[in-house]
Amino acid sequence: MPSGLWRHRDFRNLWLGQTSSMFAAHMVAVIFPLLASVSLDASLFEMGLLSAAGYVPYIGVSLFAGVWLDRKPKRAIIVLCDIARALLLLAIPIAWWLDLLSVPTLLVVALLVGCFSVVADVGSASILPALVERDDLIEGNSKLELSASSASIAGSALGGGIFQLLAGPVSMLINTVLFALSAFFTALIRGERKGAEGSDGTQGTEGSEEGAESGQSIWRDMADGVAFVTGHVTVRTLVLTTLIINFFMAIAEPVALVFVTRTLDIPPYTVGLILAASGAGALVGAVIAAPMSRLLPLGRLLVLTATLTGVASLLTPLATLVPAPAAVALMVAMYVLDAAMIVVYNINVRSYRSAITPDEMQGRMNATNRMAGMGVMPIGAVLGGLLGTAVGTLPALVLASLGTLLAPLVLACSHVRTVKRVPVPQPEAEPTA
Repeated sequence: MPSGLWRHRDFRNLWLGQTSSMFAAHMVAVIFPLLASVSLDASLFEMGLLSAAGYVPYIGVSLFAGVWLDRKPKRAIIVLCDIARALLLLAIPIAWWLDLLSVPTLLVVALLVGCFSVVADVGSASILPALVERDDLIEGNSKLELSASSASIAGSALGGGIFQLLAGPVSMLINTVLFALSAFFTALIRGERKGAEGSDGTQGTEGSEEGAESGQSIWRDMADGVAFVTGHVTVRTLVLTTLIINFFMAIAEPVALVFVTRTLDIPPYTVGLILAASGAGALVGAVIAAPMSRLLPLGRLLVLTATLTGVASLLTPLATLVPAPAAVALMVAMYVLDAAMIVVYNINVRSYRSAITPDEMQGRMNATNRMAGMGVMPIGAVLGGLLGTAVGTLPALVLASLGTLLAPLVLACSHVRTVKRVPVPQPEAEPTA
């Protein structure tokens, strides 16, 4: 018999829809650059533009998406985004059949798909608290993160295989079907609460919907969302620590690949196996997140997982001190531990943020967090390349790892370290006679 949230019809439909969407997104992330490089013979500059197209929407679209999601039913918006992505991807094989497919066409499609993906991403993070109770958030986020980890491993592998099997552009038909399935299952959700309980257990005000009806400026709503995140000490702290981790991980990412292939002289096939360990670690993290949250107080768990993430990243430069087989083992251990701790950290942070944010502010809170967390990654990647060039790959990796340890330091110096568990709204007391 199903147990827990598997018995919750709306959560099952959300999970099925998000799982289909995640698989499609990871396959598209592999197929797009393969299309550009293999089928369209794109230049290095064009490949860089295609890579940037995945980050730009987070900077330009996130805040607008948050306001839109707080003003309108989130389920309908997610369905609309899935349908739009399905139709956009369908345009690629059609353009190929008509001999109209080119790199500029692919860039436009990638940018538009990225915009709808940002809205759907923020929407899926914001709708969960409107479907389940606050004390079910960690279980719900764990199940969704388990799907994300599986999609990261299997979706990426399937993307390359399907591209080779179905002659490039035709492979997009599979992703069109997956996004259509996501729209179908999400459309079956019926129990989305509107303006339900706030973080203190009081009734929500649906402030943003009232703002829309009264003609309140979308810029004012965006400013209110940013003001909530920057003004709420707990949310601000959690967003700041996520930003620190993402920034220094982005610095390390381009440097690590050069370090592994050139400094350690590890062959490409082995590099692929090392990188696959990250997906395995994410899968482990999704499984252990809920048990760890029951064993440890929330604040201590966040400090511990953020610390282990920084410590794990130090295993990469340590690999220069050991023989080649041991170096590979260290790298695998680093990717497994790093990914597992990041996933446990993310699940608990996401659940905590959602629990303390009023329902009418969920979209804008998640949008502001996405813009901050993802917006620093292209900056970090560029700085990583410059830092590696200036001081060398080994010192750059050590500096990036030490920088990551600033996140648990911020948490340990804040009130978050004393939090016992994700707060649950308390029912109002019965009036006395």
